[in-house]
Amino acid sequence: MSERPALYDYWRSSAAYRVRIALNLKGLEYDSRPVDILAGQHRQVDYLTLNPQGIVPTLQIDDLTLQQSLAIIEYLDETRPEPALLPADAAGRARVRAIAYAIAMEIHPVCNTRVANHVTELGGSETVRTVWMQHYIGRGLTAVEELLDHPATGRFCHGDAPSLADLCLVPQLYNAQRWELEVTQWPTIARIGEACAGLPAFDAAHPERHQP
Repeated sequence: MSERPALYDYWRSSAAYRVRIALNLKGLEYDSRPVDILAGQHRQVDYLTLNPQGIVPTLQIDDLTLQQSLAIIEYLDETRPEPALLPADAAGRARVRAIAYAIAMEIHPVCNTRVANHVTELGGSETVRTVWMQHYIGRGLTAVEELLDHPATGRFCHGDAPSLADLCLVPQLYNAQRWELEVTQWPTIARIGEACAGLPAFDAAHPERHQP
């Protein structure tokens, strides 16, 4: 029998947060192996052998070493199908992926810690960095709010059960609040965030539960 899964993560990482939620929803116990991004542990040789990109998360499971949060979540969903994180129909899967990608591939990359830090390295002040984050998070979530104005939106992003889209939305909502954006400007997003917060799998994955 394989050893327990091991998740290499950083407590504030949006991508790692997504995977923590997925593991919890699937009922998978795992060993947490924190990677201190601020201390540069993600750039050390030992970690780079696991993840050549030097990013988190990395998940060791089923004698595999997996990288990239969305790929990890889809692997978990294919190998542990209950509860499903993608709809059974092709149209539903396309919609859920579109919402997830709008967050993970459009908002997250330009608001990544490495990118935000580079803003200050180029001479920007902390105020400039804050304005940067608020601009891109705000613009991105405004678009997501419009995507959620759809008949398929239910208690959660798609229907009445959490999906891949919710796993991406909740960490981004945490980042919005961290950067002092008023989330009530996106009423559907705020409502879905509250619904997710009431679920133990989401609560247990919250960064405050994993802060060193």
